[in-house]
Amino acid sequence: MFTFFFFRMKITCTLLQKKCLFFTSSLLIVCVLKLVHIKVGEKRSFYVEPYGVTASTLASQSYRDDVNCSAIYQLDPVEIGKSLEIRRKDIVDKTDEDIERLTADCPKYTESRGYDDVVPSEEEREFPLAYSLVVHKNMPMVERIIRAIYAPQNVYCIHYDLKSSKAFIAALRSLVRCFSNIFIATRLEPVEYAHISRLKADLNCLSDLLNSPIGWKYVINLCGQDFPLRTNYELVKELEKLNGANMVETSRPSEAKKKRFQFRHELKDVPYEYQKLPVITAQAKGPPPHGIEMFIGSAYFVLARDFASYALKSQLAQDFLEWSSDTYSPDEHFWATLTRVPGAPGEIARLGPDITDLMSKTRLVKWSYLEGSLYPPCTGTHMRSVCIYGAAELRWLLNYGHWFANKFDSKVDPVLIKCLEERLEKRRDWAKLL
Repeated sequence: MFTFFFFRMKITCTLLQKKCLFFTSSLLIVCVLKLVHIKVGEKRSFYVEPYGVTASTLASQSYRDDVNCSAIYQLDPVEIGKSLEIRRKDIVDKTDEDIERLTADCPKYTESRGYDDVVPSEEEREFPLAYSLVVHKNMPMVERIIRAIYAPQNVYCIHYDLKSSKAFIAALRSLVRCFSNIFIATRLEPVEYAHISRLKADLNCLSDLLNSPIGWKYVINLCGQDFPLRTNYELVKELEKLNGANMVETSRPSEAKKKRFQFRHELKDVPYEYQKLPVITAQAKGPPPHGIEMFIGSAYFVLARDFASYALKSQLAQDFLEWSSDTYSPDEHFWATLTRVPGAPGEIARLGPDITDLMSKTRLVKWSYLEGSLYPPCTGTHMRSVCIYGAAELRWLLNYGHWFANKFDSKVDPVLIKCLEERLEKRRDWAKLL
């Protein structure tokens, strides 16, 4: 009896040992496979550094990902090829939460990001600029824009969409509290595409900027996918030449574009990207007030201070804004039209020629249907017919003559943004030697 019991116990223990060995072996195999998967994933990923400089931030990131921006500018095929290889990887950028953490310690953040090294010339100090930024997502990109355009004598108003995520808003507010000359607009709008709310966002910032103690000379508006092509010093030199004139796109409308303001539009729910969109109705609108002649352009502007004040405070501008409230994309005719009004500060003559987007230096944009005729093909990708630039366009962007460009996206091509940052930084250093 005792011998039988001992024999059963021995068999049971042996079986348990085999099960334990099998379980342990299986667990080890799973861990090894997981480790291999992580290593392979790292090799296929490209990590954008916290401050937008695309270099090797992780030990797993290959030195082969380093790109020579001077060679990119010279259109070296080997370096362009490297940038294309990077684009085929899984590009991992920072998150809104990362930016909130990075800006939690303001002195550490501003020092590490190089804000403390931005020293303006006397000419720049005497010609401060103002910026209106209308943004709604992608705080890492917004942070890069702010760093690229920052100068301590300037003033910056940021309007965020009331529909923006909590993480984005928290990150933005965290960054803003690190600067005395950057603030969030006192009045915020729930911004809808092609709606009057987009125009009001800029007007809200303009109102705050005019109340700022900084006596800025010109105001420039940007969105979250823009990037500068000139340093602050270079921009000041260009703006001084305007001598109080405005830089906007302003052209006579086509028959198709006239329908945008000849008929009332109603904001309605739509079953695609924007969710809400102004939709044309059969109800015709009356003519614009004060005998205003209509012109069209873009939402982008570079405005002299006197004109900005006129656009906010004159009865004509206020009546025109009210009349425009039920039109389609009023931000694309408001500035273009007001700057043609006789007597407006820095006016452009009504009978003067059209000023197209390629003539106005406010924004360099590539439209897919004009590529190959007006400019080289897009080397990045497209969003709603607009090119999101690739690294091979670095030279074209910097040499065309515009002050800012649109669109950029680190998830499409982080190398281009890195190279733009690098070129601008070098040009800032050159300016210090003048």
